[in-house]
Amino acid sequence: MNESAVSRRNVLRQVGTGVGVTLAGSALAACSADAAPKTQATAKSVAHDSTSLRPAGDPLTLLKEGNKRFVSGTMQHPNQDAARMKAVAAGQDPAAVVFCCVDSRISPVIVFDRGLGDLFEIRVAAQDYDSLVEGSVEYGPFAENTPLIVVMGHQRCGAVTATVNALENNKMPTANIDKIIAATKPAYEAAKAANPKADLTALIDATIRQQTKLTVAALNADPILKPKVANKSLTIAGAYFSLDTGKVSWT
Repeated sequence: MNESAVSRRNVLRQVGTGVGVTLAGSALAACSADAAPKTQATAKSVAHDSTSLRPAGDPLTLLKEGNKRFVSGTMQHPNQDAARMKAVAAGQDPAAVVFCCVDSRISPVIVFDRGLGDLFEIRVAAQDYDSLVEGSVEYGPFAENTPLIVVMGHQRCGAVTATVNALENNKMPTANIDKIIAATKPAYEAAKAANPKADLTALIDATIRQQTKLTVAALNADPILKPKVANKSLTIAGAYFSLDTGKVSWT
């Protein structure tokens, strides 16, 4: 483990144990503050239990139900009012971490029909899990005891498309896109091996799904997260978002 990774984990541990440390400035210091008292629920706010700002119910079920509403056009827009804004101003207790691509068409709060303070969102091209994003992914489960991480790939991912096109044509682009391609190459190689006769469109989709699978595996092996998975206080789930239908399928 390199020095920066050790330093990052030390900061996470200090935040998680209440030591007065500022993580990435005052913004994350506010994130680790004690949760504010719950305000009276409004008509559009889902129920909370008596001790938490976290939406009541199983987190994975909440996301599945929210996506069903999104697909059917019956969104409730919970926790998107001024009362919720005030309730979470001094603290938070999100139901899940959603780790997904930067693509503008897959905003997690929208596709899962959630609101303020309900989700940690971590977004990077092709949801690649490397040393630059490890701390962000680990923060919710470690410091806030967030019980669910969802790794969500999506249909026609531009980053994966660039990877497959570059590797199929043996032509690497410049301007740092090559770093994305290097990071997603293992997913391409796994998809290619499993689908040797696939056309380009099918190979891209298979690579997207492999990228999600490999990221889930990396998260399960992460030394900060692995003990929580082992004691069942954390679930890590893979998902795939269809741009055509809006539906999230689960792996």
